[in-house]
Amino acid sequence: MSRLAWWRRPLVALLLDVVLVLVFAGVGRASHDESSPVVGVLATAWPFLVGTGLGWLVVRLVRHEWPLDVAPGVTVWFATVLVGMLLRHAVGSGTAVSFVVVASVVLALFLLGWRAIGAYAVRRTRASAHHA
Repeated sequence: MSRLAWWRRPLVALLLDVVLVLVFAGVGRASHDESSPVVGVLATAWPFLVGTGLGWLVVRLVRHEWPLDVAPGVTVWFATVLVGMLLRHAVGSGTAVSFVVVASVVLALFLLGWRAIGAYAVRRTRASAHHA
């Protein structure tokens, strides 16, 4: 495993997804001047974290791999948004169209972005090694 591929360890990748969902919730709450930052972030994030966990489980059980690359990451992103919004709706939290759109875009950038950057770095490292 190259030193650039630290993110390809499943536990590291899962923790990265969890942290990014928490960042999403924290930034969203901060932009609305919400109170009780830690409890509030967790209250906002939990439905999305459940979705992230289910996305990981689906990829692992159906594809028999860890969602470390962009393609299986799409399943994680979709589950994060879908389950997150369904759970928010079920508990009476906001699911306005504008929130769904913003959450979908930001979570796509976060959950797919690190995977795309990692894949690019691995390709560059392999290309450099091949040409050396």
